[in-house]
Amino acid sequence: MTDSAPRRVRVRAPELVGKGGWLNTGGKQYSLADLRGRILVLDFWTFCCVNCLHVLDELRELEERHRDTVVVIGVHSPKFVHEAEHEAVVDAVERYGVEHPVLDDPELVTWKQYAVRAWPTLVVVDPEGYVVAQHAGEGHVHAIERLVTELEAEHGAKGTLRRGDGPYVPPEPEPTDLRFPGKVVVLPSGNFLVSDTTRHQLVELAADGETVVRRIGQGDRGSTDSTWFRSRFDEPQGLALLPDGSVVVADTVGHRIRRFDPESGRTTTLAGTGHQWMRGDDTSGPAHEVSLSSPWDVAWWQGKVWIAMAGIHQLWTYDPAEGTVSVAAGTTNEGLVDGPAAEAWFAQPSGLAATADRLWVADSETSALRWLDRDGVVHTAIGTGLFDFGHRDGPAGRALLQHPLGVTALPDGSVAVSDTYNHALRRYDPATGEVTTLATDLREPSGAVLVGDDIVVVESARHRLTRFGLPEEAVKVDAVAHRTRRAATEVAPGRLRLDVIFQAPAGQKLDTRYGPATRLLVSATPPELLLAGEGADTDLSRTLELNRAVPEGVLHISAMAASCDDDPSGGTSRSKTGGEYPACHVHQQDWGVPVQLTENGADRLPLVLAGLDA
Repeated sequence: MTDSAPRRVRVRAPELVGKGGWLNTGGKQYSLADLRGRILVLDFWTFCCVNCLHVLDELRELEERHRDTVVVIGVHSPKFVHEAEHEAVVDAVERYGVEHPVLDDPELVTWKQYAVRAWPTLVVVDPEGYVVAQHAGEGHVHAIERLVTELEAEHGAKGTLRRGDGPYVPPEPEPTDLRFPGKVVVLPSGNFLVSDTTRHQLVELAADGETVVRRIGQGDRGSTDSTWFRSRFDEPQGLALLPDGSVVVADTVGHRIRRFDPESGRTTTLAGTGHQWMRGDDTSGPAHEVSLSSPWDVAWWQGKVWIAMAGIHQLWTYDPAEGTVSVAAGTTNEGLVDGPAAEAWFAQPSGLAATADRLWVADSETSALRWLDRDGVVHTAIGTGLFDFGHRDGPAGRALLQHPLGVTALPDGSVAVSDTYNHALRRYDPATGEVTTLATDLREPSGAVLVGDDIVVVESARHRLTRFGLPEEAVKVDAVAHRTRRAATEVAPGRLRLDVIFQAPAGQKLDTRYGPATRLLVSATPPELLLAGEGADTDLSRTLELNRAVPEGVLHISAMAASCDDDPSGGTSRSKTGGEYPACHVHQQDWGVPVQLTENGADRLPLVLAGLDA
């Protein structure tokens, strides 16, 4: 359902309500009335979601350019149980450098009032308190900025625009040696190298795991390749030791793979352009000419650097001999599907560990432990999909994790899983198929490394490394199982009309130069839920046939739309050959919609990609 010239629809904005209260406001609580006269951009996000983190970065320039008229408000709306904890939201706001007010809405009250269905979703509220636009997914900030400019002119003329300082009050910085560290490796010297993610540095610690030897990087965002004290990083995460003693670094928000040489102290870039990969970009080629998307971890396996490309739910490789990168596994679709690497689905892979015959993967959004074998086939050890998680030991088929970010190979062939949102270290033994708990009370563990008979864990939310001996006996824990917190949408069995609403931004039109400008992919869990309507097509509207014999399930819907400037002279980009072409943008979003079949349920499911459902 597309519209290239939408009229301005306005809907009165519901109140902003959240049990957790406001953050980044100096303790002041706000209502919509307090913010009247400002243009509001409500960012519905949750801190587990890499797409939400992409949008945080997209919003930074908009906030800076329109600081006296626009107030961005993050409405934190949790997926996982851990994300509903207020202190965890406080940590996340600092961890990801959020420089605007945040409303902590653990019960999803405001999410429901605004009829939000996906993370991330952006809603624009005009100075008179009316919703004028809604956008799901990434890539919409250019459209929002056009709308902001129109609203500034319109309400400036009406006298309803209020300029001035916004409500943001930065928190006081904390004096710790590490701040939300991500991963750790042991250097040939015996020292530790830690990615100090929030401070955009690498930190070398002595063998005691506490004494700071040196900091690599200036401590502000950037991508400078230089000496250890002049280099810059942008929220680095994964680290892996290469055969030559150097360290490969996943520079996550910089969308690059870097190399740090402990001997010379120099940093260089191995792969990435610094731009985030978008659909249609190259997926293989010279490493410095191919864009990446939030590389979260790295591992050395089979003569290559393997990359957990969290931003697009894939595994990639960097071949140092050829100087190239390429996709190795995953389709960019988010979910849990095993099989040949080219057909498998991942969901924000965030941790890697290599053994002789397996590459282990912590697949965070499916709360899963998975592996790739040497024949290029993906398998799942623990986990069932995007919506089930918890803390349960026992046979792997019944065991549950909660958003694991790290995995570490152990000498006996088992693996330790940094079970991040359960604050635990878990163990999976492939020989027995059993899952146990090695340790609890580890605050958001995100990675670990073996040192002799000990394991050293990155306690990210305690800003430290914690060392202990691998226990001989498992810790007993009470089993807990959860499902994603969103209420199911009640729909009628039989025919269901799916409408993805997309309105091209003002001054743009659908980009049909190279074929259809839109794409819609639909599947279901369980697959039996859909009798008809599964698969890919170019129309953003489709009639689905739901199986009344399946009472509930999840509809997985992925939509893409490409738009370009209607008047190329109004905003152009320059090609590599020097010619001009219209500025174009790809809008995309994946929805997982829990549904419950009831006779009185809805016969239409509208999902807003961009615009409003009129």
